[in-house]
Amino acid sequence: MRVTTRQIAQMKRRGERIVMVTAYDALSAGAAERAGIPMVLVGDSLGQVVLGFDSTVPVSMEDMVRHSAAVARCAPSPLIVADLPFMSYQVSEEMALGNAARLLQEGAAQAVKLEGGVAIAPTVKRLTESGIAVMGHVGFTPQSVHQLGGYRVQGRTEKTAARLLEDALAIQEAGAFAVVLELLPPEVAATVTERLTVPTIGIGAGPECDGQVQVFHDLLGLLPDFRPRHAGRYGDLAGVIDEALSRYADDVRHHRFPTSAESFPASASPARTVNSRE
Repeated sequence: MRVTTRQIAQMKRRGERIVMVTAYDALSAGAAERAGIPMVLVGDSLGQVVLGFDSTVPVSMEDMVRHSAAVARCAPSPLIVADLPFMSYQVSEEMALGNAARLLQEGAAQAVKLEGGVAIAPTVKRLTESGIAVMGHVGFTPQSVHQLGGYRVQGRTEKTAARLLEDALAIQEAGAFAVVLELLPPEVAATVTERLTVPTIGIGAGPECDGQVQVFHDLLGLLPDFRPRHAGRYGDLAGVIDEALSRYADDVRHHRFPTSAESFPASASPARTVNSRE
């Protein structure tokens, strides 16, 4: 049975920390499934970690639909939240509704996430009143990276901290089932978490949020040249992968792989070899 938004809400009420991780494809989705992670975000961060862009801005609806569907196929247990990408919901409530519906119908997500506070609350309300589960996102909002002047912690002053609390409360009032808090001072995130009745999911916002979300590639050390200060690194898989590929290339160049015996085992002829994916 797939995790529901109701179960996520119950986790906050019980004081149970909520685990969330991003996933973008069959490999990452399967890993999240096996780890028993209850909530998966198909983030528009795929623009950077999968598609090679320098921000989330170029990511399209087609990108999000395709990757969300891949994750949903390979992770049947967690609640799957898919990001609405840049300019897919800001133009009008009608556009937001249509694009959110695509992520649920074609992308097989159970919820969508969008960025913004008070200004976007009417859109959140329109979506939730139409039966679409919505996760909010306040603080640093990556789709606004150019307007915000780069990747910077938000809410450092009393005035901006108060505005962030107002944003989060507006999103909750509009019907969001949870709110991501990104790059906030820990004390500000703690205040927001205490004031909200819906769960907060932190990323670079300290330990007092109801849950945490991390980018799959950051968590596993798959991108050795990029390490955000807020990222928890639980592996160095880039090093393992680089070593394995180097060994493979060296073996091919020096005629150590494949050997004639390894190419076609005696029990199988070339015509009957299966599971070839070259």
